[in-house]
Amino acid sequence: MGGGLLIAGTTSDAGKSVVTAGICRWLVRQGVKVAPFKGQNMSLNSFVTREGAEIGRAQAMQAQAARVEPSALMNPVLLKPGSDRSSQVVLMGKPVGELSARGYHGGRQQALLEPVLDCLAELRGTYDAVICEGAGSPAEINLRRTDIVNMGIARAARLPVVVVGDIDRGGVFASFFGTTALLSPEDQALVAGYIVNKFRGDVTLLEPGIDMLRGLTGRHTYGILPYAHGLGIDEEDGLRVSLRGAVRESVVAPPVGEDVLRVAVCAVPLMSNFTDVDALAAEPGVVVRFVDRPEELADADLVVVPGTRGTVRALEWLRERGLAAELARRAAEDRPVLGICGGFQLLGEHIEDEVESKAGSVAGLGLLPVRVRFAAEKTLARPVGEALGEEVEGYEIHHGVAQVLGGVAFLDGCRLGAVWGTHWHGSLESDGFRRRFLEQVARAAGRRFVPAPDTSFGALREEQLDRLGDLVEEHADTDALLRLIEQGPPAGLPFIPPGAP
Repeated sequence: MGGGLLIAGTTSDAGKSVVTAGICRWLVRQGVKVAPFKGQNMSLNSFVTREGAEIGRAQAMQAQAARVEPSALMNPVLLKPGSDRSSQVVLMGKPVGELSARGYHGGRQQALLEPVLDCLAELRGTYDAVICEGAGSPAEINLRRTDIVNMGIARAARLPVVVVGDIDRGGVFASFFGTTALLSPEDQALVAGYIVNKFRGDVTLLEPGIDMLRGLTGRHTYGILPYAHGLGIDEEDGLRVSLRGAVRESVVAPPVGEDVLRVAVCAVPLMSNFTDVDALAAEPGVVVRFVDRPEELADADLVVVPGTRGTVRALEWLRERGLAAELARRAAEDRPVLGICGGFQLLGEHIEDEVESKAGSVAGLGLLPVRVRFAAEKTLARPVGEALGEEVEGYEIHHGVAQVLGGVAFLDGCRLGAVWGTHWHGSLESDGFRRRFLEQVARAAGRRFVPAPDTSFGALREEQLDRLGDLVEEHADTDALLRLIEQGPPAGLPFIPPGAP
């Protein structure tokens, strides 16, 4: 086939990632060799491929949906925000520098178009189909000149474009029309039509609007996807919405033991890979909640301090909010705390950072016998090991190098009393290890909680990806989508004024 399709969105978080994953899963079930692609991603949720390349976690999830091994080709440019105005630029899986937004959009981004297109071409030469995901909205007219992820690659690679809109937010018809009308004639010629996402209710009530949209734009609506609860698929990032009070959805099953287990996750600034706690939320009887106030830790059986792109900033935040004092109190009372990556680093005694924050010498919380020095080179690895008598797999993404001075060995970190720390993301996805860890947490917390003996996080993830494939197969015009992928943009699509330069 050698075809392709770009899934764009009316806004950020319209559902581009999950629709792309759903199309990938539907196609691979039809026997199509398919791969995902996103030219440029901005996310603090990242993943390490087997060759040691860092890519967006959403693209790793989409690769799983396509049943292929993720690679740097699938996300050649990754931006990892370090503040509101600057990001680390990761090119082909390796960091190449820190740039301000002005510096990136002022010239560097456009220079990356050629390597991005080379990656796309290599994938299209290898796979029957490549399903590309856009970023934000294709109608960001202030950024169109340097675009390498939306219409920039669509026009350069002659990709048909389908725009996804979140009807649950409201205004989806105006968003579809306005998005199209703000594109230049050349870009509009590639926009084949639309997908309505997160629809609730009777679809027949929507159909008159779909007919009117076609009359106004001359474009087909390729699907009306219903709102699906509890998918739990990896989000792109947590920067756009506050996670305070958000509860990670779990499987609908009662606890095996007499008690539930309550997990509080400190919603630190620049939180990275908060998907680490998804495996906890997948356990029957485990309730996971994001918090930002010390009183919200009071009834928690386990507190998780997650990864962060700003370890020193997160440390200051914990102190300012009174959470640091509460963590120290918990440690003194032998109540469980788990630090992951940056969360592990700030639990230590001392941090020397001339790389990330350039703050120099900073005192940590002193809850673990660890000293951390930030190195210029980033550690990117896929470690395998053993802990609590069980095999564990994970992945590492960090500049901080930890020197463990005591305690009991725990993965690459240590444990002191009820405080645990490790750089390993994803370790809780190892089922046996997660059960043993939760048993120890429950014992320390005095809870009669029993982990389910048969919860498989990998199997649950596969079920979720199959649900996405089902949504596409049952509620999208798959024959029309396949024609787009094979044949490219339809001819004769009308221009919608006013357009853009």
